[in-house]
Amino acid sequence: MPVYFFDLRDEDALLLDEEGLEFSNLRDVQEEAAKSLADMARDAVHGAHHFSTRCMAIEVRDAAGPVMQVRFNFEVTRWQ
Repeated sequence: MPVYFFDLRDEDALLLDEEGLEFSNLRDVQEEAAKSLADMARDAVHGAHHFSTRCMAIEVRDAAGPVMQVRFNFEVTRWQ
């Protein structure tokens, strides 16, 4: 079964996945990347005090190279 690596990218850093996970199809890879990205976004919102925009992504690769990127952009606008 192929091994996929889920690298975490935000505006400050790129953290490489050294272990990877095995998946039998790309649909499951995409679902895992989306779930991981949702967790990152939730943690960023709860932990941030001052930011107006944020971009983060999961960059998936296999032994041959890049496979997909799942990206999330959000913006906070305060009116007061």
